Amino acid sequence: MIIKPKVRGFICINAHPQGCAANVHEQIAFTRAQSPVTSGPKNVLVLGCSTGYGLSSRIAAAFGSGASTLGVCFEKPPTDTKTASAGYYNTSGFHEAAAEAGLFAHTINGDAFSAACKEQVMEIVKSSMGKIDLVVYSLAAPRRTDPVTGEVYSSVLKPIGSAYTAKNLNTDTHKISPISVEPASPEEIAATVKVMGGEDWELWMAALQQQGLLAEGCKTVAYTYLGDKLTWPIYGRATIGKAKEDLDRAADAIGRSLGAVKGEARVAVLKAVVTQASSAIPVMPLYLSILFKVMKEDGTHEGCMEQIQRLFSECLYTATPRLDAAGRLRVDEKELNPAVQQRVEALWEQVDESNLFELTDFAGYNAEFLKLFGFGVTGIDYDAETSPLAATNF
Repeated sequence: MIIKPKVRGFICINAHPQGCAANVHEQIAFTRAQSPVTSGPKNVLVLGCSTGYGLSSRIAAAFGSGASTLGVCFEKPPTDTKTASAGYYNTSGFHEAAAEAGLFAHTINGDAFSAACKEQVMEIVKSSMGKIDLVVYSLAAPRRTDPVTGEVYSSVLKPIGSAYTAKNLNTDTHKISPISVEPASPEEIAATVKVMGGEDWELWMAALQQQGLLAEGCKTVAYTYLGDKLTWPIYGRATIGKAKEDLDRAADAIGRSLGAVKGEARVAVLKAVVTQASSAIPVMPLYLSILFKVMKEDGTHEGCMEQIQRLFSECLYTATPRLDAAGRLRVDEKELNPAVQQRVEALWEQVDESNLFELTDFAGYNAEFLKLFGFGVTGIDYDAETSPLAATNF
C-alpha cells in the first residue's frame, strides 16, 4: 500500500515503518556522536519504551553506555491492511539496530500495569540479563486497571478548582479561539492520580527488590513536566500536575526502600516537547509552537534525545547532579529561563490566525508531530509501495 498520514484531530491514526525506523536511527546517530557517559548503566528496564522520552532513554542507555535493555510497551501490531502504531515500528527499528550492534534487547508488548506483565519481566531479567541498575518509568496511558481490585480508572485533562479559558490552536484548521475546560471533580482527580501517579512505579520497584533483581547502587527515575505560567492552569496545577506530584511522594518512598541496596529514586523534570501525549493537551500545541520559535532563535531548542542525553550525562551519572529544592533532577532550565518565558508570553498575547506562521514555529511543530509517526523524514519515498508488515523485529 501507499502509506500517507491520516491525521484526526490531535492524533495520527497510522504510521510509516521505514520513517519510524529512520527516526530511531537518527537518535542513535546523535547518541553515538556524544561523549560516552562515564559509569553509565549496564542492565536497564524501561517502562514505556516505545515513544518519546522512554524511547530516547532506551537509546541513550544502549548506544551511549552499551547497556542491555528490557522494554515494556503497549503497541498495536500491523495487519495485512493496517499499519502498526508508531511505537511498534519504533521498537522494531530499535531491535534491528541493537542486533546489528550486538546489544541485548528484549521487549514485552503488554499492559505494564498488570501483575502478569511484571512476572514476565522478572523472568526475562532472571534468565537473560543480570541485576538491573537503572529503571526508567515513562508510562503514559489514559486508563489503568488496578491489579488488586480489578477496578478501571481513567485519567482526565482538567483544571482544578475553577474552569479554565485560554487561547487554543486547532491544528487541523489553524484556527485560534478560546477553549474552556470545566474543573475536575474530586473523583476525577483521584482517578487521574491512580493512572498517572506513582503507585505503579512503587509496585514495579517493590517487585524487583523482592525478587533480588536490583543491583547495588541502582537508580530509578520517573519523568515529569512542570512548565511555567502559561501552562500551569492546564498542566502543572491541574489533574496531570496533581498526579505528577504523587511521583514526588513515590520517589521518597522508593528511595527509602532502596537503602538496602544503596540505590536512589528521583523524579526528573524535562522540557516541553512534541509527543503523542502533549499534542492532546489543550493549549500545548500553541505554547510549543511559540516556545520552539524562541528557543530556536536562541540556539537552545532540544528534542527528546538531546534532553535525555543531558539527563544521563549531567544528572544521573555525575557526581554533581542538577537538583532543585525538592530533590528532583532538572534539565528544563533552558525552557524556564526567565528571558525565554517573557518572550513566549509576549508572543502569546500577540498571536492570532493572521500571524500564526510569522510569530510562531507552527510549521516546525507540525513537522515534528508528523515525524512522530514516521512521516516527513528525509530519504523516505512516501510514494513507494510499502507493506505494513515490513518491520516486525520483536
